[in-house]
Parts: sequence; C-alpha cells; structure tokens
Amino acid sequence: MTYTWTTPSPLGDLRLLSDGRALTGVYMPSHMAAPAPPADARPDRGPFGAVLSQLEEYFAGERRDFDVVLAATGTEFQRRVWAALTAIPYGATVSYRDVAEAIGAPTAVRAVGLANGRNPISIIVPCHRVVGANGSLTGYGGGIANKRYLLDLERRVAGVSPTLLDQPV
Repeated sequence: MTYTWTTPSPLGDLRLLSDGRALTGVYMPSHMAAPAPPADARPDRGPFGAVLSQLEEYFAGERRDFDVVLAATGTEFQRRVWAALTAIPYGATVSYRDVAEAIGAPTAVRAVGLANGRNPISIIVPCHRVVGANGSLTGYGGGIANKRYLLDLERRVAGVSPTLLDQPV
C-alpha cells in the first residue's frame, strides 16, 4: 500500500509518499522527475507524523538533521549516491566529483549527476547540497530557485559565509 499526503512549505506544496513503514518520496511542485502516485495511493496523514514535524522544524531553522526511516527505490549505484548525500553536512556544499570520489567511483561524475537528479526524497536526502565544480548552482529536479532557497536557509542558520552561490542564475 502506498500512502500520500500533501503539506505546504515555503517551496510550495510538498507531496509525500510512504509505504506505511518508511518515507519513500518527497516531491516539490516543480519536481521534474516526480512520478505520479499509484492509482491506489491512499491519502492519509498518519504515516507522515514525524516527517511533517521535522520538515516544519527544518523550514523554521530549528532542525539540521532528519530522523525518519527512508526507503528510496533505485539501483544499487543510485542508493550509494543517495547515502553519500546524507553525509554532506548541513550548510555545506560539495561537487558532483566529490560525491563520485566519496562512493569510490571517481570517474562516474555524470552518473552521480543523474542519480542525484533522480533522488526521490528531496530535502531530507539533501541533493540540493551538490553544486558545480566551480561552486555554481547547477541543475536541480525541484528547480534552481528552490535549490537556492534551501542552500540560503541552511547557510543562514549555520552561519556560513556567502560564496559563489550568490551569483545570479
């Protein structure tokens, strides 16, 4: 059974998906790779209590780490990339090459970019923290404006100095 719930956020309504045990998706309204929920998906707030509270705290600048059970569906390589994303510190950014090196595949920079773009659990699995090698904001499934918002929020809360992320898109 798939459960779904929509919750407001500063980025617009987020669509959440769960299998009843774990969070399986967080999609922004502008998310390019967002699948349609299964036809039998059941709208139910119940499975999302913890994640709803934690997202609210995150957007209020009161939470830096999430503590919810995740079950992202993807290939073994994608899951390795997504696991590496969860190790990127709040308020920090890394390059696609950094992620490729972290998973032991230094020549797989493009594949890392593709896996990053297919991350089904945005915000919580922080794919927004991955930027171009020169620090520029590059593609983001939820849109560059949302990527900038998330990075600015984290940078402000963490007290991180502005960087190249301040360049116009």
